[in-house]
Amino acid sequence: MTDSTTSGHPLRLGLFVPQGWRQDLSGIDPAQQWDAMHGVAAHADAGDVWESVWVYDHFHTVPEPTDQPTHEAWTLMAALAASTSRVRLGQMCTCMGYRNPAYLAKVAATIDVVSGGRVEMGIGAGWYEHEWRAYGYGFPRAGERLAQLDEGVQIMAELWRTGTSTFQGGHWSTDGAICRPLPLQENGIPLWVAGGGEKKTLRIAARHARYTNFSGVLEEFQHKSEVLAGHCRDLGRDYASIVRSANYNVAIGRDEAEVADRLAFRRDQLARHVSPAAVDREMGAIAPDLPGVGTPEQIVEKLTPLVRAGMSYPILYFPEAATDRSGIELFEREVVPALRAL
Repeated sequence: MTDSTTSGHPLRLGLFVPQGWRQDLSGIDPAQQWDAMHGVAAHADAGDVWESVWVYDHFHTVPEPTDQPTHEAWTLMAALAASTSRVRLGQMCTCMGYRNPAYLAKVAATIDVVSGGRVEMGIGAGWYEHEWRAYGYGFPRAGERLAQLDEGVQIMAELWRTGTSTFQGGHWSTDGAICRPLPLQENGIPLWVAGGGEKKTLRIAARHARYTNFSGVLEEFQHKSEVLAGHCRDLGRDYASIVRSANYNVAIGRDEAEVADRLAFRRDQLARHVSPAAVDREMGAIAPDLPGVGTPEQIVEKLTPLVRAGMSYPILYFPEAATDRSGIELFEREVVPALRAL
């Protein structure tokens, strides 16, 4: 069994920008929503805690589709590229089936130039059936979506590396596609392959990714890491070269009462627009036993074994961030130094 207890990578942190997908811009006037989103990104950009800021690539809200705003990911990428100067810019994660991969490579290369070489490419097979069908993409079976992903990342990598692509696959094809200018980053834009599918997704990650993103629960994280290591052995890839990341929903408070207030805020935020059953499902993703929920001391205690197991890039979501950055600031002051001291 390959040892997955260390990664050899320094701890870095990403911060999700509120964009509406998770009902986090509800009640904010549309004319003020960019200011709310940009304010979080600017906060991250101004300090030295956050390596990156992130958006989601979705069109309709969760946990149910509603008429609440969901701002488009790659439009936000361009806006953030032009309005920040330090933080890296990612999506968790772009759906391969929503855009032709040669076109997507061109979009990402342009934004990389605008940003001065700060783009990350989070990419996955997609899962949100409602928005797939609503936008006229159909909903191919999982094997087809994963094949789209595998072919698409090959096209993007070739375009970023050489500036041209000729590729004939079962789902995507190019015939002398040109991507100029190239991304500013040497060897192209870093690929994050998101998802924990053990037979295909993690094998695609082992072949192409510089970063992975899968479960942030300790036992499952360790298991997925072992599967990834096995694929790396099979493919001759250096397992240690791949950074392993995970996403965490955060409800942090100075004491138990403030944690409870954060959780109540999140429940109310959801309950304004989705069904009680959907609220309960979504609250399961920010439950008190999960790593991102608790006082600073509790969160450090829960994240410590994950960091020691090789999870070196947590990406954090604060539901209240559009209107209240005190939770982010508490995390910065009391959690980050403890994790970086490990």
